[in-house]
Amino acid sequence: MDNIIVTQANKSAFPDVPQPRTLLTVRQFSDKHPAFTQGAIRNLIFLSENRKTSKGTIEGNGLNVALVRIGRKVLIDEEKFFQWINEQQEGR
Repeated sequence: MDNIIVTQANKSAFPDVPQPRTLLTVRQFSDKHPAFTQGAIRNLIFLSENRKTSKGTIEGNGLNVALVRIGRKVLIDEEKFFQWINEQQEGR
Protein backbone atom coordinates (compact mmCIF):
# COMPACT_ATOMS: atom_id res chain seq x y z
CA MET A 1 0.00 0.00 0.00
CA ASP A 2 2.85 2.38 0.79
CA ASN A 3 4.31 1.70 -2.66
CA ILE A 4 1.12 3.01 -4.31
CA ILE A 5 1.32 6.23 -2.31
CA VAL A 6 4.97 6.71 -3.27
CA THR A 7 4.18 6.11 -6.95
CA GLN A 8 1.36 8.66 -6.90
CA ALA A 9 3.65 11.16 -5.18
CA ASN A 10 6.32 10.54 -7.83
CA LYS A 11 3.82 11.17 -10.63
CA SER A 12 2.79 14.51 -9.17
CA ALA A 13 6.35 15.58 -8.27
CA PHE A 14 7.90 14.46 -11.56
CA PRO A 15 5.21 14.62 -14.27
CA ASP A 16 7.73 14.59 -17.15
CA VAL A 17 9.48 11.39 -16.05
CA PRO A 18 7.97 8.35 -17.78
CA GLN A 19 6.48 5.85 -15.34
CA PRO A 20 7.30 2.15 -15.73
CA ARG A 21 4.77 0.09 -17.70
CA THR A 22 3.10 -2.99 -16.30
CA LEU A 23 4.31 -5.83 -18.53
CA LEU A 24 2.89 -9.28 -17.88
CA THR A 25 3.41 -12.71 -19.39
CA VAL A 26 0.36 -14.53 -20.76
CA ARG A 27 0.12 -16.61 -17.58
CA GLN A 28 0.47 -13.59 -15.28
CA PHE A 29 -2.12 -11.64 -17.27
CA SER A 30 -4.57 -14.56 -17.18
CA ASP A 31 -4.08 -15.02 -13.42
CA LYS A 32 -4.62 -11.31 -12.79
CA HIS A 33 -7.63 -11.06 -15.15
CA PRO A 34 -9.43 -14.45 -15.07
CA ALA A 35 -11.95 -13.34 -17.70
CA PHE A 36 -9.15 -13.86 -20.24
CA THR A 37 -7.95 -17.47 -20.40
CA GLN A 38 -4.42 -18.24 -21.52
CA GLY A 39 -5.73 -19.90 -24.67
CA ALA A 40 -7.85 -16.88 -25.58
CA ILE A 41 -4.92 -14.50 -25.06
CA ARG A 42 -2.60 -16.71 -27.12
CA ASN A 43 -5.17 -16.75 -29.92
CA LEU A 44 -5.42 -12.94 -29.84
CA ILE A 45 -1.61 -12.74 -30.00
CA PHE A 46 -1.52 -15.16 -32.96
CA LEU A 47 -4.10 -13.06 -34.81
CA SER A 48 -2.43 -9.73 -33.96
CA GLU A 49 -0.32 -9.38 -37.12
CA ASN A 50 -1.16 -9.53 -40.82
CA ARG A 51 -0.71 -12.98 -42.32
CA LYS A 52 -0.60 -14.28 -45.85
CA THR A 53 -2.75 -17.14 -47.08
CA SER A 54 -3.32 -18.71 -50.46
CA LYS A 55 -6.31 -16.39 -50.88
CA GLY A 56 -4.43 -13.21 -50.01
CA THR A 57 -3.51 -11.24 -46.92
CA ILE A 58 -5.64 -11.33 -43.79
CA GLU A 59 -5.41 -8.23 -41.62
CA GLY A 60 -4.41 -8.60 -38.00
CA ASN A 61 -6.58 -7.54 -35.09
CA GLY A 62 -4.22 -4.71 -34.07
CA LEU A 63 -3.31 -6.09 -30.65
CA ASN A 64 0.39 -5.86 -31.56
CA VAL A 65 0.36 -2.27 -30.17
CA ALA A 66 0.00 -3.82 -26.68
CA LEU A 67 2.65 -6.51 -27.13
CA VAL A 68 6.34 -6.34 -26.31
CA ARG A 69 8.45 -9.08 -27.89
CA ILE A 70 11.87 -9.93 -26.52
CA GLY A 71 13.18 -12.85 -28.53
CA ARG A 72 10.51 -15.54 -28.18
CA LYS A 73 9.04 -14.02 -25.02
CA VAL A 74 5.82 -12.06 -25.46
CA LEU A 75 4.82 -9.58 -22.77
CA ILE A 76 1.50 -7.75 -22.59
CA ASP A 77 1.36 -4.06 -21.71
CA GLU A 78 -1.67 -4.09 -19.40
CA GLU A 79 -2.73 -0.47 -19.96
CA LYS A 80 -2.44 -0.66 -23.75
CA PHE A 81 -4.31 -3.98 -23.81
CA PHE A 82 -7.35 -2.42 -22.14
CA GLN A 83 -7.09 0.64 -24.41
CA TRP A 84 -7.22 -1.78 -27.35
CA ILE A 85 -10.27 -3.48 -25.82
CA ASN A 86 -12.00 -0.08 -25.52
CA GLU A 87 -11.19 0.73 -29.15
CA GLN A 88 -12.77 -2.58 -30.21
CA GLN A 89 -15.93 -1.65 -28.36
CA GLU A 90 -16.07 1.78 -29.98
CA GLY A 91 -15.86 0.22 -33.42
CA ARG A 92 -12.72 2.02 -34.56
